[in-house]
Amino acid sequence: MAISIMQEDIQKVAKDEGVDSTFVREGVEKGTIVVLKNKLHKWTKPVGVGKGLKTKINVNLGTSPDRVDYDLELEKLKLSMKMGADTVMDLSTGGEVRDLRIKVIKESKIPVGTVPIYEAVCKLARNRKTLVEMTKESLFSVIEDHLKSGVDFITVHCGLTRRALPIIDEKKRTTGIVSRGGSFLYRWMKHNNKENPLYEGYDDLLDMAKEYNVTLSLGDGLRPGSIADSTDRIQVEELLILGELVDRARDKGVQAMVEGPGHIPIHEIEANVLLEKKLCHQAPFYVLGPLVIDCAPGYDHIVSAIGGAVAASAGADFLCYVTPSEHLGLPDLEDVRQGIVASQIAAHAGDIAKEMRLADQRDRLISQARKKFDWDRMISLSLDPERARKKRGEVGSDSQKCTMCGEFCAMRENII
Repeated sequence: MAISIMQEDIQKVAKDEGVDSTFVREGVEKGTIVVLKNKLHKWTKPVGVGKGLKTKINVNLGTSPDRVDYDLELEKLKLSMKMGADTVMDLSTGGEVRDLRIKVIKESKIPVGTVPIYEAVCKLARNRKTLVEMTKESLFSVIEDHLKSGVDFITVHCGLTRRALPIIDEKKRTTGIVSRGGSFLYRWMKHNNKENPLYEGYDDLLDMAKEYNVTLSLGDGLRPGSIADSTDRIQVEELLILGELVDRARDKGVQAMVEGPGHIPIHEIEANVLLEKKLCHQAPFYVLGPLVIDCAPGYDHIVSAIGGAVAASAGADFLCYVTPSEHLGLPDLEDVRQGIVASQIAAHAGDIAKEMRLADQRDRLISQARKKFDWDRMISLSLDPERARKKRGEVGSDSQKCTMCGEFCAMRENII
């Protein structure tokens, strides 16, 4: 069944990417490209993710039960747009989460993603009910509310099925299930002895997504949360199911991308990307990091940038940013800034490796500016001009040198 995307949105994506609109349209029809834009979120720019397009980055924001500050989260949204993030996801679990979601969608000029099961569980808690009392109807009611409010893509952990439960229980992981959505569904299925409602009701979910042109981000509820658990049977079992769900989405004319790990050692990243592309029929791959070591709390944005660059160069299409606060706490504005830049570095490095159209143009221009000692031009072309300008001002050099080499600058004396 054909996927219904407005030609205007296809053309906007093509213009942003520097490709022909036919290329984008064909990718959407094949399922190798998704265009993130709810038909009701009219004031946002459509963003294309997938094969032959620039690697995109996502910024997570949202409250927690221990920290509810709507103004701070909206400031994170503004900073994300200012810094050039491609999308944001509201992962709120504290306070009136629906109110913040509505505000984020209203103010966002870039696509917004959510994980509806978070709100479904929060809603139960407010009504003094437990997670295991969730019903398919209550969960799908929250999903529909997200779609009607203008959310552009939703993470749904449809691939965690009852078939995986004995495997999970038998194969004792170092860190178990680290996905909140995956953990919720595992506990629900074990207690109720029923199938995952997102898997059982997948056809209903597809009908809802198609009505609003919402992309399904098929979540990896069983992703590895430590290097020791990487690329294990549990992770691959879920990936097999996700491949089947991608096919079912395409048959119904619904856009779908696949979420990936997680914590993966650097030498396994390429294999993970190739495995997803093979099992999920070239669906766009949205990786959460990946983090290549576990022992660098406070520096996980760097750890993630290393993994993200390798993943992007191997064919991953979408990087979820990681901040210095990962594994430690909710990020502040400076953490968000550092996470965005680290992820942009990874995405750009991957695009150069993939020889994407015009990927190295910025690098060539900045190098020419360096050769001419055109500091203003060099700074304006940088990923974070504000930080570059501040650093340049701190060193107090004259216009023809910096304090690293001074009068011994190689390029100043270079006659080539």
